[in-house]
This record gives sequence, structure tokens and C-alpha cells, in this order.
Amino acid sequence: MKSPRPQRFSPAPKRQKCDHWSPCPPGNFAYRILSGGGKERRAKICFEDEHCVIDSTDHSKQMMDFIRNAPQGTLVLMATQDDGSTRLKNDAKKLVEELGSKEIKNIQFRSSWVFIAAKGFQLPNNIQREKINHSDQTKNRYKGWPAEIQIEGCIPRNLM
Repeated sequence: MKSPRPQRFSPAPKRQKCDHWSPCPPGNFAYRILSGGGKERRAKICFEDEHCVIDSTDHSKQMMDFIRNAPQGTLVLMATQDDGSTRLKNDAKKLVEELGSKEIKNIQFRSSWVFIAAKGFQLPNNIQREKINHSDQTKNRYKGWPAEIQIEGCIPRNLM
């Protein structure tokens, strides 16, 4: 009679903040910014496991007020859903450019765009600040929309 094979069990992976694969080092904030994709996939921002789902209406005025009134030491996380090229007014784009965006003026119809910036302090050089994916009818994942894009990482708490 054969003895039963030993069972191998591995523990379920521990969930990390903002669904990172590995935890941020102590003294760091976790973040993830995900652009929207298609009609059904909304843009999402996660900071220290607090999630914000963004609707696709025009928020230019609220965004400009937030940027202008944000105190020094504020971290700003942004993402597009649907069409930032026409729904985001030029005054709002100018303020985002002043925060350090190199792509805000390059957003095209239904481009996916994500951005992280600091007001009043410098982000470390190794942090990816911005990503853009333009709509291309030959490559789009969703009918008329490019795939979602994201940036994620850890930011030292002592910068703010």
C-alpha cells in the first residue's frame, strides 16, 4: 500500500496597501494611480489604502481651486477618465503643467493619463511622475479607448 503524498500548502499572499506586490518600507506612503479605460472602467486613485473612484464629469474648476489652495507640502495625484483633452480647460492644464507635468498639453482625444506631483517639495528622482497612452484605433484595448495605465510606488513620509 502506497503512503499518501505529502501535501504542500503555501500561505495565501498577504495583501499590501494599494494592492502592491510587496510592502512599502517603513516610513513610506503607498500609492497607485490607475487611469480609466473604456466606458465602464473608471479612473482610481489609492493612497495609503484609501481609494477614490473618479467620475468622468468636468472637474476643471474644482481642480484649479484645489491646486491653488493646497498648502505647501501637498501631494497631488491625478488621472483621466474618458477625455481629458476636451473636458479639462486650458487654465487647469496650465496649473498642472506648473506642477511639473510634461504631458498635460499632449493629451489627445481619449488619451489615458496619470500624474503625481508635489506642491512645495521635491519628489525623489526615482519616482515615475507621469504616464500617457494615446488612443490608436489599431491598438486600442476597448472600442475607441486605449488600455488603462498606472503608476505606483512608495513615497518617503519625511519629504512633506
